[in-house]
Amino acid sequence: QVQLVESGGGLVQAGGSLRLSCAASGRTFNNYVGWFRQAPGKEREFVAAIRRSGVSTNYADSVKGRFTISRDNAKNTVYLQMNSLKPEDTAIYYCAAGYSGGLYYAVEAYNYWGQGTQVTVSS
Repeated sequence: QVQLVESGGGLVQAGGSLRLSCAASGRTFNNYVGWFRQAPGKEREFVAAIRRSGVSTNYADSVKGRFTISRDNAKNTVYLQMNSLKPEDTAIYYCAAGYSGGLYYAVEAYNYWGQGTQVTVSS
C-alpha cells in the first residue's frame, strides 16, 4: 500500500509560480509517477509524468514549457514546478503512483492517488 500526500498548492496571480510536492510512504515509487488535475465540472486530466530514473518526462501540451516534473528517489518525493501560471491552470492537482501499465497519461494506469491540493490562479 502507498500513501501519497500532496502539498504546495495555494492562490497565486497569473504569471506567478508554485511548487507542488508529493511525498510517498508505505512503499517506494516504482516506474511512472504522474500529476493530474481536475477543474470544476471537468474530467481529471493528465499534466505530467516521470519515470523512476528521472530522465524521462512527459507533459500535456497545455503545460509544456511552463511546468517541470522532477523526483528525489532518496526522499520518495515527486515535485511539480509550475511557472507562468494561467487562470486556466486552476484545479485540484493530484499525485498518482502505482503505475500498473498501459498509457502513462491515463487515469486508469495508476492505483494510488493523493487527496489533492488546490491551485487557484487569479487573473
